Amino acid sequence: MIRKMILTFVACVILGIVPVYNTQAQMNSAASAATETREQHNARMKWWREARFGMFIHWGVYSVPAGVYEGRNIPGIGEWIMNRAKIPVATYKEYAKQFNPVKYDPDAWVQLAKEAGMKYIVITSKHHDGFALFDSAVTDWDVVDATPYGKDILKPLAEACRKHGIVLGFYYSQAQDWNHPGGAAAGGHWDTAQDGSMDEYIRKIAVPQVKEILSNYGKLGILWWDTPINMNKERADMLLPLLSLQPGIITNNRLGAGYRGDTETPEQNIPATGYPGGRDWETCMTINDTWGYKSTDTNFKSTETLLRNLIDIASKGGNYLLNVGPTAEGLIPQPEIDRLLEMGKWLKVNGEAIYATGPNPFPRAPAQGSGAGRSRGRGRTPVVWDWRATSKLNADGSGKIYLHIFQWPADGKFIVSSSFKAQLVKACLLADPGTVLDGSVTTEGDQTTFAIKLPDEAPDPIASVVCLEVKP
Repeated sequence: MIRKMILTFVACVILGIVPVYNTQAQMNSAASAATETREQHNARMKWWREARFGMFIHWGVYSVPAGVYEGRNIPGIGEWIMNRAKIPVATYKEYAKQFNPVKYDPDAWVQLAKEAGMKYIVITSKHHDGFALFDSAVTDWDVVDATPYGKDILKPLAEACRKHGIVLGFYYSQAQDWNHPGGAAAGGHWDTAQDGSMDEYIRKIAVPQVKEILSNYGKLGILWWDTPINMNKERADMLLPLLSLQPGIITNNRLGAGYRGDTETPEQNIPATGYPGGRDWETCMTINDTWGYKSTDTNFKSTETLLRNLIDIASKGGNYLLNVGPTAEGLIPQPEIDRLLEMGKWLKVNGEAIYATGPNPFPRAPAQGSGAGRSRGRGRTPVVWDWRATSKLNADGSGKIYLHIFQWPADGKFIVSSSFKAQLVKACLLADPGTVLDGSVTTEGDQTTFAIKLPDEAPDPIASVVCLEVKP
């Protein structure tokens, strides 16, 4: 405690004299990001675009009440319980005494992500309740000082990620903080202990903590901001220079003050057509209805839904960041594990059609033939096709197209017409590339029609992949 008090004092003294750009290197880094060429940007984003699938982890003190306060099931998502129930700061901090994740096994978590076919992990280093999963020098509201566990959670996770070849990223709530004075709160403060200057909060808590997570855990791939409530340019500009500590890091669009970052972040939904202008995007989504663990939420999505979501997202050029919410003991709920492992089995066979792929090459392709391409729903309900397509095409149009067929045509014929023009070299099932399927291509006017004769039965009940080798 004495060590932390000394470090806190030193940090505050330093931060009191640090300008927005506290080193020439940071000024150069900011300028470099602003002048990054398209080629440099593409090189920086390459691993992320090829990954397609990542694990989100929401974990913190909120896993102790697990959605229940004073005997009441609090509506909404689990990690927002302090806000939703208007729990006083002092009362909420008592939960930390019960946060003792002795069953936490970071190596097992990373191996699970790998078995699921995920290529990166993003974990909440600090969520809106202000609780840090790391040993922070500027506060005692962290896992080392406030809990019986008393150990940094992020360090062993970083080591496990390096060991297993998984890219690690950190989520950090830069604006909302319901425990430190001055932190923002959706709907406003409900406890006088939360009152204070937000500018002081950014300077004395957010800036040094972001510096800590970017400095103390080795190479990171992602910094994931969230909910920029009351963030203005001056506050955002205090945080941006810190990115120079991790050259090449990818950030999202949630810092605030108009800073777009590298990626769009649709939450709990999949855009109908992706994003215009080649903008990179990532759908983050829960397996049940909550991000942080909630004991009463057993509404788990099926493996079919989760897997088809992944395919749908990849077919539109996006990434899928799928969440798990561990318990206060440090266990990922078994229904979440089961679904991830089932997704991994499919990816072991069909991963070629997901990783490092481009979007559907058939522009506005209506699906024809039995069981393909019927829309469901009216009005604003997006049209849902019975198939998707991903691609690995060269500049000259040669390469591969992967047809992900959800609804196997009853007549055994898959037919698609569009303005995409190519010759068919070979058609086969990705699960059985040695068996060649009959196929033909015909062109009439500006429409080219691909017709593939399929086997009588679908090789996979969720999504069967047909690989088309094409050339110009």
